[in-house]
Amino acid sequence: HQSGDLESHGRVDVLRNNMSGNDVERLVTLLKNHVRYTGSKRAQTILDNQDEYLPKFVKVMPVEYRRALQEMAPTQTVLSAYTGQTLN
Repeated sequence: HQSGDLESHGRVDVLRNNMSGNDVERLVTLLKNHVRYTGSKRAQTILDNQDEYLPKFVKVMPVEYRRALQEMAPTQTVLSAYTGQTLN
């Protein structure tokens, strides 16, 4: 995604530099599986040069889902403060 077409429709947010550690782990796992099942040289290059390539990935999230997460954040904070548990 480089042309900005996703943002122009208003249904998704494209979040740059906003990947959590879990997002990075998931991405690396997906890339490793892709290499294993397809032999993709491009995916292997990305894995071999993660410092260069991972910052180029963006997180795409539906606008409504992001809003729901933001609305849940205060509840999550209170829950984890009292119980040490999360909603995930």
